[in-house]
Amino acid sequence: MSLRAGDPAEIGGYPLEARLGSGGMGTVFLARTSSGRPVAIKLIHQQFAGDEEFRIRFRQEVAAARRVSGAFTAAVVDAAPEADQPWMATTYIEGHTLAQRIAAEGPLNGAELRRLAIGLAEALRDIHRVGVVHRDLKPSNVVLSPEGPRVIDFGISRAVDQQTLTMTGRVIGTPPFMSPEQLQAPRGVGPRSDVFSLGTLLVYSATGRGPFDADSPYLSAYQVVHEEPSLGAVPAALRAVVEPCLDKEPDGRPSADELLVLLRDLPADLGGTDANGIGAGRTRDMATQHHLATRDTPAPAATVGPGTGSTDAGSTDTPVGRRLRRRWRPVLAAAVAVAAIGGGVAALQAGGSEGTGGGDKGDSVAAPAAVLPEGFEPWRKTVRGGREDIPDELRCVARGDAVFCGGGGVVATRVRAMDGSRVWTAKSPGIPVQGMHLVGATDDTVLGYRFAAQDAPEGPRSEVVAIDADSGRELWSVPSGAQSTAVTGRTQDAVVAGSAVVTVDASNSRFEARDAHSGEVTWTTSFPADTQCAPVQVGPQVLAMCAADAEVDALEVRHPTLYTVDLASGTLGRPIAVDGPVVPVGDAEDRLVLLQEHWEGPALAGYDGVVRVDPASRKVTYSRLAETYEGTPGMADGTVYVSGQTGLVTALDPGTGRTKWSRQMGVEGASGPVAGTDALYFSSATGRVVALSPQDGKPLWSTDPQADGLSGEQGASPRVTLAGHAVIVAATENTLFAFDAQNPPKAG
Repeated sequence: MSLRAGDPAEIGGYPLEARLGSGGMGTVFLARTSSGRPVAIKLIHQQFAGDEEFRIRFRQEVAAARRVSGAFTAAVVDAAPEADQPWMATTYIEGHTLAQRIAAEGPLNGAELRRLAIGLAEALRDIHRVGVVHRDLKPSNVVLSPEGPRVIDFGISRAVDQQTLTMTGRVIGTPPFMSPEQLQAPRGVGPRSDVFSLGTLLVYSATGRGPFDADSPYLSAYQVVHEEPSLGAVPAALRAVVEPCLDKEPDGRPSADELLVLLRDLPADLGGTDANGIGAGRTRDMATQHHLATRDTPAPAATVGPGTGSTDAGSTDTPVGRRLRRRWRPVLAAAVAVAAIGGGVAALQAGGSEGTGGGDKGDSVAAPAAVLPEGFEPWRKTVRGGREDIPDELRCVARGDAVFCGGGGVVATRVRAMDGSRVWTAKSPGIPVQGMHLVGATDDTVLGYRFAAQDAPEGPRSEVVAIDADSGRELWSVPSGAQSTAVTGRTQDAVVAGSAVVTVDASNSRFEARDAHSGEVTWTTSFPADTQCAPVQVGPQVLAMCAADAEVDALEVRHPTLYTVDLASGTLGRPIAVDGPVVPVGDAEDRLVLLQEHWEGPALAGYDGVVRVDPASRKVTYSRLAETYEGTPGMADGTVYVSGQTGLVTALDPGTGRTKWSRQMGVEGASGPVAGTDALYFSSATGRVVALSPQDGKPLWSTDPQADGLSGEQGASPRVTLAGHAVIVAATENTLFAFDAQNPPKAG
């Protein structure tokens, strides 16, 4: 990539020639030494220059990279960790990453696979011999140079004798390639954690998929900790070496030196799988063959320097329509705090909030009063679901003193806003689908999603369930389709509109409207011919957002079409064409607001345009943004916000695309916003909350983490709900807590 406006001409005396990539923590440039030798320079983003904790991390990265400079890593040429804007220069390594290679050409085999395995084991041996644990060995951190594989990005590595720099509520790594101990006890991670990661990497290299692949990151992390790996497609000779690497206990794994001996004894061609083929050795029954939908198109040739934290092009994904919907792959990149998995994407409702009861404005179900619930005291509770072994997040809506929450192992629960005490809970027995939380609530009914257990007999995999708001009694249920993410980028297959709920039927062929309480069908409407559709809410209106079957099948939704939906009859209006790819984020003045996605190869690079659609006039307005903004989009009080992985929040005018303000906050991977009285609230899955001024983004206050959780996920829906000026927050592991916005808990 060529240099952009605003890029420096040189760094540390090294003239810059091109951009190699950019991620949450920094940008990598191609530069030259005075002798003409090419180097890759990682320049840390300016907003982190004043963050002492980040500077400590970067100094550790430089020190680790210097210690391991060898035949299988990128040697450090120069660095200035104390500069006003820190940077590090390493040897320039030309070649594809392992993720790009497999996405473009498929799995490795034979001698090529054996050479890769031996090269990575030698790299790991050299890294461990100097007392460093890498902790983020994954396909995007392996470069296939002409001289052999190179391991890059020591951004979250540490010396074995050094305390892990991990704040409460953070665990660092990339879950599909993490070891069980890394997910459970990150401070105790040692060299054999890297051996486990190398085992997963070799399975991925041989088969194009990891040994713990799943439809959701929840299940992927669960399987890493509890389940046996899927090794049936791995060549038998290699499988015999990989199996001990994937032992759940570190002491059961070989060291890097021992592993190298085992790999060198392998036959040159590695042979094939056993007679049972691909299914052999498979210890769990996956409900979908999602791998078929996750092969990226061939990636362009890439040159790679120090790690940029970019999305891993080789990670797994959900079953349908995901080439342009990559926000769900585990974007839990190096230097982004993660742990057991939770979260979701924003369900589009009035004002950009989730689960509204039909047309209520603002960012909670009921417009918040200016008082606390009667008898309120700060509280913290855990809501147990049907799958207590899978950490999860809830999403909530408030109605008076009632707070209704749902997600994952919980169809819905009712708790009291004053003290968090539980009134009732309806549980879901199956594996949660990431991002599918509460559907919504009316005056007398709560609607949520239920997922079938994996060992359940034939029946619907997911259902929309209606529950009486007072008693918790199930009123009715209906099988639900599951293609909304493919079309809209939002995981929402049902919406509440007034006293009705609009769902997608199980065959993904029509909308169905029912009375929310009785379940009586009021109308059904088939999708337009040769399309897939999902509901999108704009104030009191419901729109159908549709994409051609061919685009969905090709995993490339670039020409979505919108239709108004008559809520009395289900009749669709005239089509409104939109230039995509786009994702809906909210509404302003009864106009749907969407952000245009910017893709670089198979990876979502951010958002570079804003689109407004007036359903009444069918007018579509496009505005370019000043730059490409990365992060989680949301909307409140007529303003679009993008909160970056690293805490940078940008406010955008949806009518003009103009940047109103941009602020660095202290919460990584936050979702939001939720608008309260003179404040915007953002929160991460760790339960950290920050309040910003809507006028200029000035930080008003922030809190400490409340739970161990993923704080690097992009696209998560708002985790904050307001009941008066009580702030109710959802965090990972089904944690709920509440405090007074006028007297928040003090950080530190």
